[in-house]
Amino acid sequence: MNSVSMSLVSIRIITTDVGRLMAFYERVTGMAAIRYTDDFAELVTPACTLAIGSARTVQMFGAGVARPADNHTAIIEFRVADVDKAFQDLGDVLGDSLVQSPTTMPWGNRSLLFRDPDGNLVNFFTPVSAEAIQRLER
Repeated sequence: MNSVSMSLVSIRIITTDVGRLMAFYERVTGMAAIRYTDDFAELVTPACTLAIGSARTVQMFGAGVARPADNHTAIIEFRVADVDKAFQDLGDVLGDSLVQSPTTMPWGNRSLLFRDPDGNLVNFFTPVSAEAIQRLER
């Protein structure tokens, strides 16, 4: 397959409560989700779509292929205009889910790390160094 013809278009999280998880993502992003069924919804951004599917949907792929609230490797990342302002705006939402308040990382991003209601890591970041800004221009 030619990699030039391939694009990452979606990340899907499997959960036992689509409504609760999508309401969280709507709140933290300020974007409205598209709810197709009780088992499937999407948050469409200009770069990629965050899909939320119920545990019932993975039965269509085969038993045990994905387990809700069991992610220990991936971080869901959103580029935001001002991570410090996002942190202020979300103070009442983050509570115990805060992992790291805004911190400038060695690769030039200022990052806010927290967990969603299922425990998935979420990173809101703003490129702040000239190199990071240039790297993320598309």
